[in-house]
This record gives sequence, structure tokens and C-alpha cells, in this order.
Amino acid sequence: MAADVAFRPRRSVLYMPSSNARALEKAKSIPCDGLILDLEDAVAPDAKPEARKAACAAAASGEYGGREIAIRINGADTAWHADDLRAACEAGPDAVVVPKVNSADAVLQLVEAMAGHAAPEHTRLWAMVETPYAMLHAEEIAAASDRLTVLVMGTNDLVKELYAEHVPGRQPVLTGLGLAVLAARATGKVILDGVYNDVKDQDGFLAECRQGRELGFDGKTLIHPGQVQGANAAFAPSEQAVEDARGILQAWADGGSGVVTWNGRMIENLHVESARRTLSIHEAIRALAG
Repeated sequence: MAADVAFRPRRSVLYMPSSNARALEKAKSIPCDGLILDLEDAVAPDAKPEARKAACAAAASGEYGGREIAIRINGADTAWHADDLRAACEAGPDAVVVPKVNSADAVLQLVEAMAGHAAPEHTRLWAMVETPYAMLHAEEIAAASDRLTVLVMGTNDLVKELYAEHVPGRQPVLTGLGLAVLAARATGKVILDGVYNDVKDQDGFLAECRQGRELGFDGKTLIHPGQVQGANAAFAPSEQAVEDARGILQAWADGGSGVVTWNGRMIENLHVESARRTLSIHEAIRALAG
């Protein structure tokens, strides 16, 4: 199974509790790039069977437009995992999100189980990495299967496992974030930053979005619709970046040699590759909005 070739925007990926029918309905109009229909943390134990049915029905409905639809199932160490995975594979969402994936073996077991449940080829695996062990083995996890296309940071659990604290700037988890980003880039996978917990702290949220973008994340997972606009802006190329990218590509095309000059800057092949990526992201976002 080949990894995704065309760029797909994942600037804003919003968790929605599948036990909440109103939330699932509202999600159809939220301008996020993706939705994670949650069966895990956001759902009480006695509500999980009905939430499973609701999430699978929503994923199979085709009523969410161009949004990428994923279902987060309960972890392999829970009583709900097997039924969640079977039902999700039958529903055929864009992805199945699995929490606390700690090893390449765990990935291979999940991929085998998905094949056993006849999951459609388009249904990919997203692995949540959220423990110190997962950080230290992130490259092995990411490289284990082509069906795994996205790593999702579980920063709340990582902070807990480290006996650390949530602080501005996220110094306690920067090493783990960096290792995970390195693993994603080394293996050609997408990586999404973890959630920001204080939905009333817009300044703090936007600062963390900027930090995530600067670290190399492709987008951010969110817990509230009010965070979507900020994430969409933070993880999209700015107008200036798009204009610069077009200028670089035009200068490169006009130059006809290995090195050209544009706006006083020396332009090499690496700058051209970055400019092409910027424009591909920009065009994909425009296509999604259109």
C-alpha cells in the first residue's frame, strides 16, 4: 500500500465526542480540515457501545464534505478495543486512530487486524505516540507499515508519563516533540501536534500553534471549534510566503542554471523544493475551501 502522494491539508484536526449527537451534527459545518470521532477519552464507559454506532454511521454517511474523517478507537489494553476496531474497519473512514502505540510490533498487529476485518484500502492507520518509550522508538513505529500515514502527538499523556508540568513553551516535552518530528520526516509520514487544553486562552493557543509550525508539525489536534480558525491560519502559508515562493520559482525558471539570484538572495535547488512545497500546500488548501 503506497503512502499518500497528493498533499492533503491537516492544519486543524478536531476531536469530537461520538456520544454527543449534537456535536456530530455541528461538525458538518465546522471549517476544520479533519475530524477525529472519538470513542476513547471523551466517552464515558457506559456510553461507548452507542458512541461506536454513532461514529461509524457518521463516518459512512458522506455528510462531512471534504473533511478527513477518522475514528479514534479505545486502546489495545481495553475491553472495547476489538469491537471498536472491527466496527471502524467496516465503516471505512479515512483513518483509524489508535492511542498509545509504543512499538513497531504494535503497528504490525494493528495492520494485520485491519486487513483481517477487510478495512478498505483508503482507511489508513494513525498512531498516537504519547509515552517516553514511544518517543525513543518513534522512527521504528513510523516505518513499520505504509498503512500508517500519520503520527499524532499525545502531549497530555507524555507530560503525565514524564512527571512533568504543562508550562508555556513546553520545555519539558521539547525533546520528545523533536524526536517524533524527526521520525516523521525520516519516514515520510505526516505528524500532528497535541492539543492545547485551555480553550479560553487564545493567546497561549496561538503561541503554541506558531511553535508547532516552527518545529515542523503539519497541523494540530484540537478540542474545541473555537480553535479551528487559529490553527488553520498558523499552519497555512502566509500571503507573503506564497508570493515569495512564486517569485523563487519564476527566477529559477528564467535563470536556466544551477544557481540564480532573486531579491538579493542566492537561490539553489533546496529553495526551489521548499517553494514548490509551499505552493502545493497553498493550492491544496484552496481546493479544500472551494
